Amino acid sequence: MVTEKEVMDVLRECYDPEIPINIVDMGFVREINIEDEKVHIKLTLTSPGCPMHGVIGDDVRQKVLTLKGVKDVEVEFVFDSPWTTDDLSEETKKKMGFDESRG
Repeated sequence: MVTEKEVMDVLRECYDPEIPINIVDMGFVREINIEDEKVHIKLTLTSPGCPMHGVIGDDVRQKVLTLKGVKDVEVEFVFDSPWTTDDLSEETKKKMGFDESRG
């Protein structure tokens, strides 16, 4: 059976076409559930109206389906916890110039 780590690793190859940072480091991945050969992934985006949701969702499905033991992938977009810059990985915050010491 595929592991959450394997899924996260392949998700690091998925990018928002408008932002050259992978969706894991952007903080878009909210939840991963694995049941047998099915992977359900909850993602958020920078805004509910993001025009790239279809492209990102398709990319996620295609990449996760390449993993051994995965037969089905469901991608769900959720916005009940809106994305903020706090969701960025620490490395990404530094790359993007967010310096917490500035307050």
